Amino acid sequence: MEEVIDNSAANYKELLKHYLESQDEQALYGVEKVSKSFIKNEILPEEIINLHIQAMGEINPNLKADYKHSMNFLLEAMIFYGLAMQEIPLLKEEKHVLKSEISVAASMQKTLLGTTKPTIEGLDIGIISVPAHQMNGDYHHFIKGKDGSLGIAIADVVGKGIPAALCMSMIKYAMDSYPEESMSPKSILKNLNRVVERNVDPSMFITMCYAHYKPKESKLYLSSAGHEPGYYYHAQSDTFEEIETKGLVLGVSPDTEYAQYELPINKNDMIILLTDGVTECRDGDRFIDSREVLDIIKQYADLPAQQMVEGVYKHFEKLQDFQLRDDFTLLVLRKDV
Repeated sequence: MEEVIDNSAANYKELLKHYLESQDEQALYGVEKVSKSFIKNEILPEEIINLHIQAMGEINPNLKADYKHSMNFLLEAMIFYGLAMQEIPLLKEEKHVLKSEISVAASMQKTLLGTTKPTIEGLDIGIISVPAHQMNGDYHHFIKGKDGSLGIAIADVVGKGIPAALCMSMIKYAMDSYPEESMSPKSILKNLNRVVERNVDPSMFITMCYAHYKPKESKLYLSSAGHEPGYYYHAQSDTFEEIETKGLVLGVSPDTEYAQYELPINKNDMIILLTDGVTECRDGDRFIDSREVLDIIKQYADLPAQQMVEGVYKHFEKLQDFQLRDDFTLLVLRKDV
């Protein structure tokens, strides 16, 4: 290796000397051959600079001090540059490993948090949940009761990625463990709040809405833990009403009590539940407001509920140039009898 460097150094010095004497561009073509030799033998940038300094010192021993100092400065710069270049393959490998791990985690998340949209007589259900990135910080879950009732959870973790997915898994399996007679929204949130407060890092907050639909009563019971407000569409008056619910986010205080709200649902009425990724969509630099969201929902209201939510999503996806800034979850319940 030392012999290779010595030969390269000799060739480099001759080419440099010839060029300084003649400024002949033909000498520059010889540099290409020497450069390929440097690459082939993995000679680092700082070693090339050092060869240049030595060659110039031999060609012209009377170089100005400023030039010598500038070349020494360049040499130091190239040493740091070379060290950084050596780290690139390692960083690329680490990035590849991390990307693979996130991909596996995203696949596991879909498996662990997967839920099936149920069939409830007299109720048309539409749901869409699209992550802004590989991991979804939004969560929704359906629990069908033996009496034909339907439990609906929709949540948003303030904090994304793998920790959020693990947190959501914990919430899902906690809900699945509750007996059916405990399906009242306020009881569900009270129990989940204790689970989150004991097991989740204080820096991670979870907003959640839990609704329980009872078809025999044609009523929806609902509680919220600091979640984005939902909307109630009155078919008879063709108007939307914000569902005003209050409640502290999960995990802040172990003794939190949650209020429960009751909504009668008549034929063609709709309940819209969503996350802030819907209401905080942007049109350029401008945040849209909730009224715009409701106007778009109304445009698709003559479609089946599933087609409705998909149409609304495609509208806002296009509005944002197909680059979601936050996870997008929209759920619609419509009473069709």
